[in-house]
Amino acid sequence: MTVLSLSALIALLPSAVLPFRRDGEGGGVFWLLLAVAFAGPLAWATAAFASGWRTGLAPALWLTVIATLAVFAVVVAVSRDGRRLATLLFPYLIALGLIATVWQNQPERPMGGGAPAQWVWLHIAFSLATYAVLTLAAVAGVSAFLQERALKAKRQTMLSRALPGLSLAETLELRLLGLSAVILVLGLLTGMTLQYFETGALLVVNHKTAFSLATLVIVAVLLVARRISGLRGRQAARLVFLAYLLLTFAYPGVKFVTDVLMA
Repeated sequence: MTVLSLSALIALLPSAVLPFRRDGEGGGVFWLLLAVAFAGPLAWATAAFASGWRTGLAPALWLTVIATLAVFAVVVAVSRDGRRLATLLFPYLIALGLIATVWQNQPERPMGGGAPAQWVWLHIAFSLATYAVLTLAAVAGVSAFLQERALKAKRQTMLSRALPGLSLAETLELRLLGLSAVILVLGLLTGMTLQYFETGALLVVNHKTAFSLATLVIVAVLLVARRISGLRGRQAARLVFLAYLLLTFAYPGVKFVTDVLMA
């Protein structure tokens, strides 16, 4: 698994370097390297899950990388300039992969039972999709923040030239936020269903539930503020990043505490 982890990390590197090359807009090269980046983590997951479902931190992080790459591919297919998000996205995914590699041998907690399998898989799918979409929304928000700062300073840097323009970054941020809100609601509903099967109660307030609900509130407030007052720029980016941090605490953050700090 260590060899597969290192291979997955290496597979992500070319896509992290491509945006800074002059020919970084090349469609064929971009999709080829994106396929390589996707294949590395997928190979790790295929080997890791061959004997059954895994609940540890490393599997969760590699699945997050896979889901984020899949959503990113859809974003780029819809908006060609969305590929510029790779400038910030891939260094972050590499960081996730490094964390997963360091703690891949941590003991794992058994998966809870009592709920029909289809509801479990549905909830997992919505959870991964929510985190992947909100990750891209946060990346778009940071891109908008950096572009706004570059415009105010009247000075372009290598990083700002590689990022999407301010208008495009804000458009992507808004659309991804709206999508993440919808998927998060579905994830919460499936989570409540699982909770009912396992405990007989629809809602049990714990760290994961509290952080998820707080994330939904912040995203909803931000979407309403964008429509009513036109909130954008660094203020919007800060709220998006706060929502992303809360969801991080709810999903991989809880796993890090239970599987690493409390192991």
